[in-house]
Amino acid sequence: MTTPAPAARTTRRPAWAGRNYTLLTAAAVVTGLGSSGALVAAAFAVLEAGGDGGDVGLVAAARTAPLVLFLLIGGAVADRLPRHRVMVAANALNCVSQALFAVLVLTGEARLWQMALLSALGGTGQAFFAPAAEGMLLSSVTGEQAAKAFAYFRMGMQGAQIGGAALGGALIAAVGPGWVLAIDAAAFAVAGALRAFLDVSHIRERVAGTGMLHDLREGWREVASRRWLWSIVVQFSVVNAVIGAADAVYGPLVAEDHLGGARSWGMALAAFGAGTVLGGLLMTRWKPRRLLLAGTLCVFPFALPSAALAVPLPLSLLIVVMFVSGASIEVFGVSWMTALHQEIPEEKLSRVSAYDWFGSVSMMPVATALAGPAETAVGRTTALWGCAALTVALTAAVLTVPEVRRLTRRSPAPAAAGGPVDGREADAAGVPAGETGR
Repeated sequence: MTTPAPAARTTRRPAWAGRNYTLLTAAAVVTGLGSSGALVAAAFAVLEAGGDGGDVGLVAAARTAPLVLFLLIGGAVADRLPRHRVMVAANALNCVSQALFAVLVLTGEARLWQMALLSALGGTGQAFFAPAAEGMLLSSVTGEQAAKAFAYFRMGMQGAQIGGAALGGALIAAVGPGWVLAIDAAAFAVAGALRAFLDVSHIRERVAGTGMLHDLREGWREVASRRWLWSIVVQFSVVNAVIGAADAVYGPLVAEDHLGGARSWGMALAAFGAGTVLGGLLMTRWKPRRLLLAGTLCVFPFALPSAALAVPLPLSLLIVVMFVSGASIEVFGVSWMTALHQEIPEEKLSRVSAYDWFGSVSMMPVATALAGPAETAVGRTTALWGCAALTVALTAAVLTVPEVRRLTRRSPAPAAAGGPVDGREADAAGVPAGETGR
C-alpha cells in the first residue's frame, strides 16, 4: 500500500510576483505610509517653530541638495555592491534622522538649522537608496509581466500614501507633527528589516577592477545615446522642481490661509494618492503600444494642482483636481518604468536610474529655496500659475522628439524553463520593460 503524495502547496501570489518583488512591495507600502505624512509634518513643524514660507522652502531644499550631490555616486555604488545592502544602510540612516527630528519637535527644542541638518541626512540616505531600489525592482520581475508588476507595485506604494497622507494630516492637527515624524522613523526601521531578506543571487557578479569614474561615464553613455531618455529627464528636471515647490511650500501655505490647515492639505494629498491607484489599476489592463507617447500625453494634467492652488479652488474641487492629476501621472510612471526595463541592460540599471533621478531632482533645491522669495517678488498666485505654465510648455516640447512618439512595446520572447528571474535573456529578443520614481 503506497502513501499518497502530499498535495502541491498552492500560493495566492501570481507567478510573476516572486519573493524579491513581494518583499520590495511590502517595504514600499510601509515606507509610503510613514513618509507621505512626514512630508506634511516637516512643513508644519517649521511653521510651528515660528518659521515662514521661506523657512519651509529652505528645509525642503536641505533635503534635496544632498540628494542631488550624492545620487550619481549612489547609482555607481548600487551597481558595484549588493543592492539590498545599500538599501538597508540607507533606510537605517533615514530612520535615525527622522527619529532625531521627531524628538526635537516633540520636546519643543527644534531649531531651523537642526531641522535643515536632519533633512539633509534624510536626503543623503535617499540618494543611495533610490538608484539601488529602482535597479532592484527592475531586475525582480520577468520581462513578459513587467508592466503589470510595475503597475501593482506602484498601486501598493501610492495606495499606502492615501492612508498615510490623510492620517498624517489628521495626526498633525490632533497631536502635532512630532508624532508623525516618529511614525516615519519606525516605518523606515520595519522596511529596512524587510529589505535585508532580499535575494541577489540571480544577479550576475559585477566585473571588478573598474573605477567609480569609469562606471559613471558608462552610465552616462547609456543615457546620452538615447534621445527619448535624456529629453524626458531634462523635462522632469524642471517639472518636478516647480511641482515640488508648489506641493512642499505653496500647498501648505494655501491650506493654512484658505482651506482650513493641515487636515485639508492631507486630504488633498490623499486624493492624489487615490488617483494614482486608479491609474495603476488602469495600467494593469492597458498596454499602450507607444509607451512614451501615451505616458507623456498624461503629464499635461500634472499642471492642474498648481493652477487649482493659484485660484484657489475650494477644497472639494481641489480634491477632484488632485485625483485626476494622480491618475494621469501614474500612467506616465508605469510607461516610463516599462521603457527602462525594456531598453537598459540589467547591470547598468542603477547607474541609469541615478542619472534619471539626478535630472528629476537637480533643480528642486533651487526651486524650493526660491519659492519664498518668488512669492514675495511676484505673489503666490503668479508663482503658482508659472508652475502650471512651465509644466505644460515642457511637456509639449518633449512630444516634438520623434523617439518619444515612436518608442514601442516589443513582444516578449518565450522564457526558457528554469530561466532567470529577471528575464534579461528574453529582453535581448525585445521584452517590454522612471521618486521616484516619479
